[in-house]
Amino acid sequence: MRKRYSHWRKAQGSEAGAECVEIALATDRQTVGVRDSKENGRGPILEFTRPEWAALLAAVRAGS
Repeated sequence: MRKRYSHWRKAQGSEAGAECVEIALATDRQTVGVRDSKENGRGPILEFTRPEWAALLAAVRAGS
């Protein structure tokens, strides 16, 4: 069963209508979802635990 996500959002710097990734916190507040905005909510959602998400962000910021 797919988790429910409350508020999907994308980067503030994204242009209106631009294709990019969106993120949302699951209603259980334990999972972060990532999806492709051009799929209009019909595509797959990558799911990360909060520790996995924090590690991913740290790696991106470090240039890994």
